[in-house]
Amino acid sequence: MKVYNLLLLAVASLMLVACGTTGQEVVYMQNIDQIPAAALTTVTTQAGDFTIKAGDMLLINVSASNADAVRPFNKIQYIPTAGSGGGGYGYTMANTSTLYYLVDDNGNIEFPILGSLHVGGMTKAQLQTYIANLIYPRYLTEMPGIECRIQNFRVYCLGEFGHAGVIQAENGRLNLIEAIAMSGDLQMSGRRDNILLIRTDPTGQRIVKRIDITDASFMSMPEFELQQNDVLYVEPNKYKKRSIWSLPPLYNAAVGIFGTAVSVINFILLLSRT
Repeated sequence: MKVYNLLLLAVASLMLVACGTTGQEVVYMQNIDQIPAAALTTVTTQAGDFTIKAGDMLLINVSASNADAVRPFNKIQYIPTAGSGGGGYGYTMANTSTLYYLVDDNGNIEFPILGSLHVGGMTKAQLQTYIANLIYPRYLTEMPGIECRIQNFRVYCLGEFGHAGVIQAENGRLNLIEAIAMSGDLQMSGRRDNILLIRTDPTGQRIVKRIDITDASFMSMPEFELQQNDVLYVEPNKYKKRSIWSLPPLYNAAVGIFGTAVSVINFILLLSRT
């Protein structure tokens, strides 16, 4: 009888160990109060300054007080429409279509007037300064304003997200917290201490980084600000892995035999008490 009770106690203990958790595994930014404000400010000032890569589609707008002077530097397609009366054709701002700059495999774009520009590897701020200095003072008497945006800023979220998929950032910037929120948060079954970030740099080399978002210091990491075409993967935690774990057929048979033996022993013990 003692052997049987010890067997039940051992099984119960194993179940408690398997299911036990402190809950700390799912808490984000546990030490947020310990992060210096200066570290977070540094990350904020770098937000949105993406690095240009092959395959990017850029919107570049050149502006100045004299709109006619900068018009040749803007990649705009004017679409003729039938004018009112007389059957003539005219152009208005309503019938223009903005054309984007596709960065080719060599990191180049074709810019009006300026020709081929190598922009791969530049940040947005660097590109804006570069184009402004090419235009002024050679073509304009004033320093133009340059606005650059990326039109195909996407981040791919895989694994234990609320709803995995592709995130399109229309404003050309996205940080890790925003990506998690836009993907429906992480499921309870997802590991928060080991999020995998895969990034392709301007040279085509892939960079792999693991991020622990239970530690608030990730907010001061350069990877906190995501880049276009980043891949985020959240792997299942040990509890989900255990729930989908299965034994090979031979071991399943052994477990079945063991279960049958326990049942027989239990039956014999019950008979002995009658």
